[in-house]
Amino acid sequence: MFHPWRSLRAMTHVVVVWARPHPAAPGATDGATRIWLDPRMSQVERRCVLAHELVHLEHGHRGCQPPAVENRVRAETARLLVTAEDLLAALPWALSLEELADELWVTPLVAADRLLALTPDEAAACTRASERPA
Repeated sequence: MFHPWRSLRAMTHVVVVWARPHPAAPGATDGATRIWLDPRMSQVERRCVLAHELVHLEHGHRGCQPPAVENRVRAETARLLVTAEDLLAALPWALSLEELADELWVTPLVAADRLLALTPDEAAACTRASERPA
């Protein structure tokens, strides 16, 4: 399992600023040394938003990104936070996206992003897993 806080701890040059960076964004980064996080987020939200901002930081993104770049960051974040194995274990019994997200310790948006980012082999495995009798 990916631990964004552990990854952040290894980046001694990066500072977290506990302030909402923008009314429409719970997190942001300057692409170099700062990550802003909304202090009102839940623990799961903080985990997901931090992971997302770490991906932006890794790529040196500064400011708002075009939709295509943002979609790639969301897919990469979802793959980091949700392994194929964990997804396959939860899919057969999860009755909703919210239940799946709760089991995977991510937000429903990240769970949806992970499903959208499936490789063809992962998609086939997920289909087989969801068809298994409970």
